[in-house]
Amino acid sequence: MIIDIKAPTPGESITEVQIANWLVKNGDYVVKDAEIAEIDSDKATLTVNAVTSGTITILVEAGETVSIGTVIAQIDGDAIAPETSEKADVATKEEPVQSIELEVKKISVPAPADTDVKITPLARKMMEEKQLTGREVLEQLGHSRITRQDVINASAGQTFAPPAFQAVATENSREVERKKMSTLRIKLAQRLVSVKNETAMLTTFNEVNMSQIMSLKKQYNDKFKEQFGVGIGFMSFFTKAITIALAKFPQVNAMIDGDELIFHKYADIGIAVSAPKGLVVPVIRNAESLSLAQIELRIKELAGKARENKITLEEMSGGTFTITNGGVFGSMMSTPILNPPQSAILGMHNIIERPIAVNGQVVIAPMMYLALSYDHRVIDGRESVSFLVMVKEVLENPVKMLFEGNDPVKVLLGL
Repeated sequence: MIIDIKAPTPGESITEVQIANWLVKNGDYVVKDAEIAEIDSDKATLTVNAVTSGTITILVEAGETVSIGTVIAQIDGDAIAPETSEKADVATKEEPVQSIELEVKKISVPAPADTDVKITPLARKMMEEKQLTGREVLEQLGHSRITRQDVINASAGQTFAPPAFQAVATENSREVERKKMSTLRIKLAQRLVSVKNETAMLTTFNEVNMSQIMSLKKQYNDKFKEQFGVGIGFMSFFTKAITIALAKFPQVNAMIDGDELIFHKYADIGIAVSAPKGLVVPVIRNAESLSLAQIELRIKELAGKARENKITLEEMSGGTFTITNGGVFGSMMSTPILNPPQSAILGMHNIIERPIAVNGQVVIAPMMYLALSYDHRVIDGRESVSFLVMVKEVLENPVKMLFEGNDPVKVLLGL
């Protein structure tokens, strides 16, 4: 029986997909549920699985764009699986490994005669006094011009040390390579340009002292990992701090819908992840209600799916705020671009030890620059700056996470 494999639909409103890559070859025998192809849409990269076991016939080449429902391959379900040759396996296991011994011979290059060698007058006089020939000196020194110092070295028995490497002349290349953009990359490019053209994007900056968080990581990471199966990461602290700040400044968690503003009473935080096919943003739902351990576990799960191209559209939709961490690549400062229709995105950066003033004293502290890009149509400067300052204060005093960003002493005193 011949079974058709059709281009699946990744989600609503998507009419075309691109065959990104075939994971099998034409005529291969495939097993049911095995991954046979990767397809790109304008939202994600998905895999196609074999619906039955049999021999596959590929009908659409990699790189082609097809409509949803197009037959891209066929599987002959009546085909018999190829048998494994046990004799070949036994022969392979019992066949002795033959070692090849190479005889390395030292090749001696004869030194040129004295008449072929450039010898300074002083060096020639010294050679006559020490009864040395040009051949004897060259055999020890290895170059064709003999100086006074060479004669001294040769008479002392010092030999020539060859250079560690030799420069190799290479030809300059003028080649170019053209590669078709994936559907995901094309859509991403269009979205980034539209953000710049359709929003009043602005960026405000601040810096945070990471000493307290790094101290907590150092002190509790092993016990945390033993109990929860995942280490303490910076992203969970930032996610928690952001949810606290969003509750205080709901304008940052809002978005435009026509002539209305939608204010979210929850925090669905998107975490930008660099995947093989491009940037994807899986979303942590209701992050405001999760513990640090729960956030870390969710980040680990979603990031793993993204890097394996197994993230679903549902797991990437509906975020209200996004975090991007350029610091993992060494970025010191950047202005992140909004992830529409969201109104704000926070950029994390590299942690660098720098001198700062603390209580009138200069100290060295691990500092990180923060960048908040926001849509000025929705968020005013006061809200954006105050929001970022609150994120900074909570991160520099993580105990505030227990008191929703408030000063623990004031809470204790009821002030």
